[in-house]
Amino acid sequence: MSSIFSANNLNPILVTGSHRSGTTWVGKMLAADATTAYISEPLNVLHRPGVYRTPVKYWYTYITDENGADYLPAFNELLNFQYHTLHEIISLRSVKDFLRMGRDFRIFFNGSMHGQRALIKDPFAVFSTPWFAKQLNCQVVITARHPGGFVSSLKRLGWNFDFGNFLNQPLFMRDHLEGDRAAMESMPKDDLVGQAALLWKIIYRFVHSTRTGFPQFNIVRHEDLSRDPIGGYQTLYNSLGLGFTERVKDIIQNSSSSENPAKLAKNKTHSVKLDSRANLDNWKNILSSEEITRIRKITEGVSESFYSEEEWK
Repeated sequence: MSSIFSANNLNPILVTGSHRSGTTWVGKMLAADATTAYISEPLNVLHRPGVYRTPVKYWYTYITDENGADYLPAFNELLNFQYHTLHEIISLRSVKDFLRMGRDFRIFFNGSMHGQRALIKDPFAVFSTPWFAKQLNCQVVITARHPGGFVSSLKRLGWNFDFGNFLNQPLFMRDHLEGDRAAMESMPKDDLVGQAALLWKIIYRFVHSTRTGFPQFNIVRHEDLSRDPIGGYQTLYNSLGLGFTERVKDIIQNSSSSENPAKLAKNKTHSVKLDSRANLDNWKNILSSEEITRIRKITEGVSESFYSEEEWK
């Protein structure tokens, strides 16, 4: 399969990174290239079965050569734009599900008819990036966001993280996380700040470890893209072999303009239209100085590979 994609320069693109790190913005801006087909979160525990027919048990499922056979057939189907209409119809529970089915069917139909390039946006694939690169020939983009920005985002939304998602994956624990077992097991269920900081550390320690074996991965900081959206995205487009046209430039400009809101409304979880520069330091107003000190301590040893001393001030 990988040779087919290579020959046509249609290597699928995977956009990943922690959730709340700008993967949606990056995915949507790359999908401004009309030759791509944007597919959202097949590894989300709540994903639509029409898009990806294999059930996913854990948030941040770890896929490696040892368990890859459980996931590979369904990903091959996804990359060939095989939509599972019957699976989807059986799972429909609401009007929203029905509308989603229409949207997804259209994406898959157009992808197949026009020979588009699959662009998977999925934060929950971040620990499986080596497998996606080797088995599916994906070109990988990984977003990083300042630990303060990540933690404040989860705090604002009231989202906790159950480390049982990691502790119950034996391969993942064996390969990467035994040293974190005690910290995960002792983390209080209501400690949103502690959970988010530890999660950031685990994710970006793994991301940093890929730099040696997979130097071709595009690791981009949300802050850098926010400060210079046009320059940052142009570099990404060039790296991925996408066409950076005037239309694309306008879409990116429109998504990050100073005329957009500086921060998300309280009831919103996502927006691809924000004043990207004004949004950068919002976390300093959401977190207390004690929380910032604690986040820094928990992420120590990893955060320095991504953010300088100055960027904590």
